[in-house]
Amino acid sequence: MFDKVLIANRGAIACRVIRTLRRMGVGAVAVYSEADASAMHVAMADESLCIGPAPVSQSYLDRERIIAAALATGAQAIHPGYGFLSENAGFVEAVEAAGLVFLGPAPDQMRLFGLKHTARALAIESGVPLCPGTGLLASLDEALSHADRIGYPVMLKSSAGGGGIGMQMCTGADDLRAAFESVKRLAQSNFSDAGVFLERYISDARHVEVQVFGDGQGGVLALGDRDCSLQRRNQKVVEEAPAPHLRPEVRTALHDTARRLAAAARYRSAGTVEFVVDARTQDFYFLEVNARLQVEHGVTEAVTGIDIVEWMVKLGAGQMPPLDSLAITTTGHAVQARLYAEDPFKNFQPSTGVLTQASFPADLRVDTWVERGTEVTAYYDPMLAKLIAHGSDRAEAIGKLSVALEASRVDGLESNLDYLRHAMAFEPFATGTHTTGSLASFSPPSRAIDVITPGVQTSVQDWPGRLGYWDVGVPPSGPMDPLALRLANRVVGNDQGAAALEITVAGPSLRFRCDAVVAVCGAPIAPSIDGVPIAMGEAITVGAGQTLRLGRVGQDGQGGCRAYLAVAGGFDVPDYLGSGSTFTLGQFGGHGGRVLRGGDVLRIAAGSAPRPALSAAQAAALTPSYGRHWDIGVLIGPHAAPDFFTADDITSFFATDWQVHYNSSRTGVRLIGPKPTWARADGGEAGLHPSNIHDNAYAIGAIDFTGDMPVILGPDGPSLGGFVCPATVVQGELWKMGQLSPGDTVRFKPLSLAEARAISAAQDEVLAGPVASPAGPDSTRATSTTSIATGHRDTALAEAAVIHRRAAGADGIEIVYRRAGDAYLLIEFGELKLDLTLRFQVHALMERLQSWRDSARLPGIVDLTPGIRSLQ
Repeated sequence: MFDKVLIANRGAIACRVIRTLRRMGVGAVAVYSEADASAMHVAMADESLCIGPAPVSQSYLDRERIIAAALATGAQAIHPGYGFLSENAGFVEAVEAAGLVFLGPAPDQMRLFGLKHTARALAIESGVPLCPGTGLLASLDEALSHADRIGYPVMLKSSAGGGGIGMQMCTGADDLRAAFESVKRLAQSNFSDAGVFLERYISDARHVEVQVFGDGQGGVLALGDRDCSLQRRNQKVVEEAPAPHLRPEVRTALHDTARRLAAAARYRSAGTVEFVVDARTQDFYFLEVNARLQVEHGVTEAVTGIDIVEWMVKLGAGQMPPLDSLAITTTGHAVQARLYAEDPFKNFQPSTGVLTQASFPADLRVDTWVERGTEVTAYYDPMLAKLIAHGSDRAEAIGKLSVALEASRVDGLESNLDYLRHAMAFEPFATGTHTTGSLASFSPPSRAIDVITPGVQTSVQDWPGRLGYWDVGVPPSGPMDPLALRLANRVVGNDQGAAALEITVAGPSLRFRCDAVVAVCGAPIAPSIDGVPIAMGEAITVGAGQTLRLGRVGQDGQGGCRAYLAVAGGFDVPDYLGSGSTFTLGQFGGHGGRVLRGGDVLRIAAGSAPRPALSAAQAAALTPSYGRHWDIGVLIGPHAAPDFFTADDITSFFATDWQVHYNSSRTGVRLIGPKPTWARADGGEAGLHPSNIHDNAYAIGAIDFTGDMPVILGPDGPSLGGFVCPATVVQGELWKMGQLSPGDTVRFKPLSLAEARAISAAQDEVLAGPVASPAGPDSTRATSTTSIATGHRDTALAEAAVIHRRAAGADGIEIVYRRAGDAYLLIEFGELKLDLTLRFQVHALMERLQSWRDSARLPGIVDLTPGIRSLQ
């Protein structure tokens, strides 16, 4: 047996071959292009070599580099897979001239079967039935003459073509005149051979093929048949073995004919003989021979129990037993679906991007090369995976595959997954009466939305976001204005936290593929459907084919920065660390881990909205007004006077109309205003500026003085930092941070804890509770207006940041408990200095609290985030 085999391919077939080699105890050598440096087959192989840039002509089609890679690694054989150089006779000759074994057919067999007119000639000599046709055509006049003899419709084919390329059905002479030169050009461009010929077109055709395996000495086995009739534009979509509803004598004749033709060529290794079968009469005609392993070989392996790749390796190593000593039996039925990165709704346009989710059932055979994080580029074939189900009969196999397709998930780009799911129930396929033309009438629905224009920084967010990962630096993300997102969801009947679109400054244009119910909430944005204005804060039906346009935020002189679009059912995005929210800096979550782009497709979650919707009156009662000045309620702390700021600093902080800086984003909103005088000269060990402290955890909504400039930390902000925060926006007022625009003014209003909790409770009563009668303006709108009547505050509020101190004990360590808004508590140990003993104490406390939380002894803790000498 070989010590090493090089796989001259990529993608699913490379991974498939590596798995077999590993099971056989043979070392696997992978080659890869620069675009595939992190591909799965590279990681799986025992050794790997880069053979050039992404274009196939400079990598996977470069014979010299592939052979050089095999020699450099000590590989003794090359497995070609399928595609690329797998049927290139010149490559085989070069491999063998280098003293290597080619695990595939001989070069003369590739030449013989590679051109359809020579294959037809051998078929005639071997008594194989041929569909009425011609040899190579020298001119259009000759083609027209033969077409009259054969009878229309005819199929004009490229002699060197494959995979449906270079094929054109012609119903009459005009079609043939129009197609002749274009098919020749296409053939020359794709196969460097402009030869074309004609065959009679069988309208009710089935595509049936026989898997053969030859020893190169005239011995050939037929390993069974496959039906590949479910095709779109001559490209296979679903294959199965054995072919359904064939009469026993027809099946036997197909096998015998394929075996006879392969034996006449003294065929070596794996190959496929393809036939056209008239669905009405079951008469069959030779189509072509694929002198290589086929994409659909897996269904034959499933019903025979044979590993065809293993046979190819054993034959090349001289360890294949005599073929006449092997008995071929089949058990049950197998069905394979081809999963492609393409959009069926856009005429199967290929799709590219990074897969944010790629999951398949563990109990199904899936030949794939993708996983979460794989980048699918435009350089190569867009096939992502082959899903193969085996059952005791056809119905069971299709049922298993259907369940598996429903359980599979691909996100980050468009795929034909939904198309395949619907195909399982497509009546002609379900009954086994489908032909190669059946899918021409197949147009399944799509529950999705096309992004025509993306707007500015439009992203998918859910509420409350990504919780529980603050300690490792992963922020919660989620909406900048949680009130508007929650409200939009409740208007369409969703749970308040369902994934929705956050729209910043200017909105997108969205074309709906299906009927949907939507609501737009937040700052005024002038939504319209096909140019007709619609109301905000109400449930509106958008019809299939209609376009929803969202204008610029802040209409008619009103303020605000963000609006939110919810769709009944919610947007269907994968959970990443427990949330569908987009974290653009981390490039994960939401749709593709980024803001929307033109051409994106947003899926709508299946099923209807789960809850009764808010009425327009209830929504209006909770909808605030949007201006250019904002009063925002805060709680003092965690760092205020007298430790860090003077009493005058705190007074000035609350008396100032701060201006929103243009350099603001989801990470934080910068503010322009007076500089503090500070209660200390510097930050001690932490730094030269008095705002410096050793790193501690930040709360969302903390007003962080980075030097002399305050920043309101947003949901995508840093988890740790070395600056003081004199106040924190309370949970019920965080929505206002999402509506701050450059040039707006902000005044912070100190609240008591009871007032802060009352604001959140009033919102939650409507958003989280059961639908009740419309709330009056005094009970709900007051929680959302841009003014809070707080009255005069005593200067004692300046010391409200510290809610408890534990005096230093025998260990000499004081513990200070600081308020960080109404949802966070910051615990600080000891003096403001770097001391590993303090860090260990922080860690010990965190572990104790985690154990109490996990055992339900201390409910309510969502995140525990350690700093240098603190725990939040």
